Amino acid sequence: LLLPLAAAFAPTAFLRRHHTHTELDAVGIVFGTSTGSTEEVADFIAARINSVVGSGTCSDPICVDNVVGSLSSTFSKFDQVICGTPTWNTGADTERSGTAWDEVYYGEMGDLNLEGKPVAVFGLGDQESYGENYADASGELFDVLQKLGVKSFGQTTVDDSYVHEESKAQRGDKFVGLMCDQANQDDLTEERVEKWVGQLVEEGFFSGEGSSPPPVAATAAAAVEVEVSETPIVQVVKDSSKAPSSSVSYESTWKGYRNEEKGSTLWVNKDNQKESYTTQN
Repeated sequence: LLLPLAAAFAPTAFLRRHHTHTELDAVGIVFGTSTGSTEEVADFIAARINSVVGSGTCSDPICVDNVVGSLSSTFSKFDQVICGTPTWNTGADTERSGTAWDEVYYGEMGDLNLEGKPVAVFGLGDQESYGENYADASGELFDVLQKLGVKSFGQTTVDDSYVHEESKAQRGDKFVGLMCDQANQDDLTEERVEKWVGQLVEEGFFSGEGSSPPPVAATAAAAVEVEVSETPIVQVVKDSSKAPSSSVSYESTWKGYRNEEKGSTLWVNKDNQKESYTTQN
C-alpha cells in the first residue's frame, strides 16, 4: 500500500500540477508524489519559507516526474534544494518511493554535481498501517544525496508525537529530515513544517553561510556497496492483463509494482489506496 495516503481534503482523483520556476530562485523544492500528499506538504514548506525568509525566496515546488532527464539543469538553478518523497510498501529494500525518484537514484543522479550544495530532505509515511517501515524511502533519498557530497541540513529529533516502530529514515534519535504523516497526523503537519523551517533558518540553510550538522550515519543497507542492476528491482507495470480484476482497466484504476526478486506484483487501487492485491507470477 501507499504509505503517505492522501489527506482528507485531497481530491480522490489526483491531477498533478506542472510547476514552473525561474533562474532567479534561491531555494527550490523537488518532490515525488502519487496521490498529492507529498505535493501538499511541499506547498506548505514553500509558503512558510516565503513567509519567514522573504517573499519569492522559494519557487513553486517541482515534481520530479516532470524533470527526469534534466535534473542537472534543475538543481543548478537553485542555491539551496529541498527534496521530498513518499514511501510505498512494495516489499523491496530500495527504490520504494513509487515516483520518478526510483528511476534516477542509481542513474541520472549519479551524474549530478552537488558537492557542497545545501540540501534538506522531507518525507511522508503511514505510521499506523506500516509502523515498521515508516517513511523508509526518505532514508534512501538522504543516503543517495549524501554520496553526492551535499551539505545536509534539517535533521529532526524523533519526539513523542511519532508512534512508528522502525524507519530507515531514523538514525539514532534523529530523522534525516522532516517526517510527516498525512494519513494519521495531518493535523500536526503545519506545526511541524513551521518548526522545521525555523530550524533551517537557525542552521543558516537559507543564507548559504551555515555549517551543516554532522551527517547522521547511513543505514546498514546503504553502507554496503552493492551492484545495482540497470533495471530497478521494483518497476511500474503497465500490462493491465495482470491486474487483479479484468473488469477494470489499468489506466483508470490499478497501478502495479513489480518486484522481480520476489516474482510478485503489488496492485494498488489508484482511487482507494487502502485496497491492494499481490499476485505471484
